[in-house]
Amino acid sequence: MTVQSKSWRTAVQSLLPRSLRAQLLIFLLAAILLAGAVQGVLAYRSALDEADSLFDYHMQQTALALRSGLPPDARDLGQGLSSEDENHEFIVQVWTNEGLRIFESAVGAALPQIAVLGFANVQARGGTYRVFSLQTRSQVIQVAQNMAVRSGMARTLALRTLAPLAVMAPLLVLAVWWGVSRSLAPVERVRRQLARRQADDLSPVSDAALPDEVQPLVTELNLLFERVQGAFAAQQHFVADAAHELRSPLAALRLQLQGLQRASDDGARAVAVERLSAGIDRATRLVEQLLTLARQEASAAGPTPTEAVDLRAVAQLALADVAPAAQARDMDMGLLESDPAPVPGRPEALRMLVRNLLDNAVKYTPPGGQVDLQLHRTADNAVELVVEDSGPGIAPEHRERVMQRFVRETADSAPGSGLGLAIVQAIAQAHGASVALDASPRLGGLRVTVRFPAATMVPVA
Repeated sequence: MTVQSKSWRTAVQSLLPRSLRAQLLIFLLAAILLAGAVQGVLAYRSALDEADSLFDYHMQQTALALRSGLPPDARDLGQGLSSEDENHEFIVQVWTNEGLRIFESAVGAALPQIAVLGFANVQARGGTYRVFSLQTRSQVIQVAQNMAVRSGMARTLALRTLAPLAVMAPLLVLAVWWGVSRSLAPVERVRRQLARRQADDLSPVSDAALPDEVQPLVTELNLLFERVQGAFAAQQHFVADAAHELRSPLAALRLQLQGLQRASDDGARAVAVERLSAGIDRATRLVEQLLTLARQEASAAGPTPTEAVDLRAVAQLALADVAPAAQARDMDMGLLESDPAPVPGRPEALRMLVRNLLDNAVKYTPPGGQVDLQLHRTADNAVELVVEDSGPGIAPEHRERVMQRFVRETADSAPGSGLGLAIVQAIAQAHGASVALDASPRLGGLRVTVRFPAATMVPVA
């Protein structure tokens, strides 16, 4: 498409109204007017041609009717007509073969005495006449009609043929306007429904009696409302849970600050400072996890760009992140022999998923325990990420609950906010994966399996 054609289209679009009803009416009415004008011109021309043919036929039949109607010596047959009775619009003359005029319907018609047989246009009486000449054995018959009068009569007949079109065109315009308005009435109804709504009203829009072209739009709009309503509900629950969970660490920080203020000596003051620092670290960790969970749940609500990620490389980075905590607790933690594990996703989010699993395993496993991580393919070509530990595990009846926010079903002495597995769940859902908890048959503690289905796998570059 050239630049000129693009600019022409832009100019036309800028002139058209943005209303769908107005655009439909403009296009349909323009089409009706154009079709009516073309039809009117064609009908007018056709009516003129038919009128000419009809007049020619009448002239020819008049001449044929006079073939045997006048004797050769009837010279004074038309002399009795008065000037009031003479008609110069339609003239009949009869000549003998010798050129003697024996009859004329109007005195002084001044038509040519030597006629061309058949139809011809001749100049007479200051105008043009259509003349039909017929020769018999003894005479020549001429029938003539004034072309001005003939054209006027033909135009009158042609205009009469346009009268039905002139009557039907406005009726057709009204019918088009009514049809367009009635067809768009459901769309206007949906508009009114949305205009009357409050900002927090996300109930589905009624799709009754909607046209097939508008039905998918309203269906997608209702699905969007459903997703937004779910996001609002999740946000409200999250804010309520976060406010509840933040109350305890903030109260603890206030008590620790009061203890620091009341410390009577340097030793008590040092203990109070250490407790306050630990409380600040726990509160910071909780806030960081809350923000992480909020980001992951927001990304799970909509599509995000992904890339090919090697889970084995991500697992190695996560192991490096958690290694200091494992060494501090004298734990054996490592990556077992694993298969290549390419999946589409976001590297940082997947690294956070693995790090949270390892961090939970290290946190809830007694010192000197063992934590193993492994990646392998299943028979159906899926990728499974497995983290096992030698800790106390989780009872089967509690495994579903611990995936929720702020739920802890492990040793009370272990620090934590109950957000680690909730973050893992959110990241897994955003990547189309599933999370399963069960007992580790090899280490005796908890086994967490994150399964990435084969449909999501892509080769790693």
